[in-house]
Amino acid sequence: MGCPGTFRFPNAHLLMKISVITPSFQSAPFLERCVDSVLAQRHDGVDLEYLFIDGGSTDGTLEKVRAYGDQVDQVISEPDQGPADAINKGFQRATGDVLAWLNADDEYLPGALARVVETFQRHPEAAFCFGHCPIIDASGTEIRRGVTRVKRFFYPLSSRFTHQSINYISQPASFYRREAAEAAGPLRLDFKAAWDYEFLLRLWRQGPGIAIGDPPLAQFRWHSASISGQHFRLQFDEELQIARDDAGKWSPQSALHLGVKWGILGIYSLMNAPSRKGRA
Repeated sequence: MGCPGTFRFPNAHLLMKISVITPSFQSAPFLERCVDSVLAQRHDGVDLEYLFIDGGSTDGTLEKVRAYGDQVDQVISEPDQGPADAINKGFQRATGDVLAWLNADDEYLPGALARVVETFQRHPEAAFCFGHCPIIDASGTEIRRGVTRVKRFFYPLSSRFTHQSINYISQPASFYRREAAEAAGPLRLDFKAAWDYEFLLRLWRQGPGIAIGDPPLAQFRWHSASISGQHFRLQFDEELQIARDDAGKWSPQSALHLGVKWGILGIYSLMNAPSRKGRA
């Protein structure tokens, strides 16, 4: 999929600072695409703080990110307990009015952060905002368009109830007001694949989430080594547990989420079948 044309706010006075954290471990294959997409946001006048929090990579990741010099504001490499732990460290060090994280295999699209700033300025009540996020493969080609269409269907229906029933918000295209994130608390380390979903449900308690229309804000890369690629069954198990904890085990939302879980698992299993047989 080619990137949409750059979206600019030539007259916008971008007063808000955005802090973006990239958690990383052995992230060399897609790293430069990710970092370039973040740094390019400064071309729109965005006040960007970029933090790179690495878990002790040995595959050339650190050499690649350090080649960007002071364009990356902080580079930290030390052992951690996984990406959620790395993001928590980044949030503690960040100084922005808006917080976000972008995994080292995902990408922002042109003009994304300027549009996020404009959205928060227009909606001071918002705890977070989110936008469209196509799924791409290792080569950057858009895939799983049906999944993306299903998620987009729920944007006009956005609410905590809706999100308890189905996880339709894509993390790479999600951005959090600092005060709301601090009130919600840190990411939980006991979940292995759905800690971002649990965090968003806590954010809903701090204020509404605002959906941003087209063009998309980010691209999520699905590949065999990604968390979603490796652990999608565990992810949906955890999401159901989280929905039940948040809405109540016998709530309508939990019943809907259970149905959604089995439906999506069936679809994903069918989509993954060719790759397992070596025909992808």
